[in-house]
Amino acid sequence: MVFEKKPIASSSSQNLKSPLPREDTPLIGKGKPLSSKSKTFANVFIAIVGAGVLGLPYAFKRTGWVMGLLMLFSVAGLTTYCMMLLVHTRRKLESFDNGFAKVNSFGDLGFAVCGHFGRFVVDVLIILSQAGFCVGYLIFIGNTLANLFNGEVSMVSGLSLGISGLSAKSWYIWGCFPFQLAVNSIPTLTHLAPLSIFADIVDLGAMGAVFVEDVSLIMKQSNEIIAFGGLSVFFYGMGVAVYAFEGIGMVFPIESEMKESRHFGKILALSMGLISLMYGAFGALGYFAFGPDTKDIITANLGAGWISAMVQLGLCVNLFISFPLMMNPVYEIVERRFGGGRYCVWLRWLLVLVVSLVALFVPNFADFLSLIGSSVCCGLGFVLPALFHLLVFKEELGWKGWTVDVGIVTLGLVLGVSGTWSALVEMFSVKV
Repeated sequence: MVFEKKPIASSSSQNLKSPLPREDTPLIGKGKPLSSKSKTFANVFIAIVGAGVLGLPYAFKRTGWVMGLLMLFSVAGLTTYCMMLLVHTRRKLESFDNGFAKVNSFGDLGFAVCGHFGRFVVDVLIILSQAGFCVGYLIFIGNTLANLFNGEVSMVSGLSLGISGLSAKSWYIWGCFPFQLAVNSIPTLTHLAPLSIFADIVDLGAMGAVFVEDVSLIMKQSNEIIAFGGLSVFFYGMGVAVYAFEGIGMVFPIESEMKESRHFGKILALSMGLISLMYGAFGALGYFAFGPDTKDIITANLGAGWISAMVQLGLCVNLFISFPLMMNPVYEIVERRFGGGRYCVWLRWLLVLVVSLVALFVPNFADFLSLIGSSVCCGLGFVLPALFHLLVFKEELGWKGWTVDVGIVTLGLVLGVSGTWSALVEMFSVKV
């Protein structure tokens, strides 16, 4: 995958025919050779697997391992189905002779189905989800570095603004701030593209190291574990699972790049199936290994030693690099709406500041995953795909089709509202 930013088009009324900035433009380029089945499989894997996997063992601790597995596999299946709803909806729209020659992104689809309001809703959810991911990155970096170098130490600062002391986590987040301003000021992501490969390798390496540690501990000792955590944590667990599989905004560019797009559904199902199995094993083994002591970031459970330290530092570097990549869709949208489609460094700096401030006040990584998964990802992953599909195919769907689409929209709304409330309760009940 090549991460690049396309030239900003002038603001005109050419609708979808003009190369307007979109939320997917920095992530997948155009004009490249079409992808084989294996490349498409790899693209799906890269788009889905991320830092959210590190919070799964803690989620299993809260929900119970059986309940956690059931939720993971259910969310994987539903997410795959909704991704294909988007693909079918786009193909249907592109078959119409109504001027919409190409639907390249989620925002384009929202515009084609619901006009400017549809694009606005998609843009808002993209901004919240991408910025939310970056808040999670900073929480991880702050907590991990504090755990490695400071433990429970509070770092005192005599700076102005009347701040007499900063927690170790806050100190590290603020320490990253000027460097994030620098890397987020880069107008094009071409120079950061090679580093994205490093980020993916570090992700897999960290998961492998945790797997090995988990298995060795399970063979040495047994912990008290629970299978079902009860209904009180159902929505919490669903939020974490939805977050872990978020990547629906990438389905259009990945499908468009596939050489034999008629096979996309099979490749997507295979990819999601293998990812869900990997997620399930990672979450269950992590919980089995550490039991009640499982922490919100599983790497914090790794013992002392240079291998553990290198894994955690590598993940911090990975997420630091990923920050500008994940924020770039936000910059595209905000600059299009408030900057006339032109690069604006002050808008970018302001957004980085807002994300950093939010990260300072969120104590728990896994709880924040649940919040973003419930409040935003349910809308992007479930509600909008089913709603757009229903609006486009309403004349062709029978009562079964209507029932399925309306059911998914209803489920997404229920999970979103209830999960958001549950995550907020968990976040503010944490003692820090």
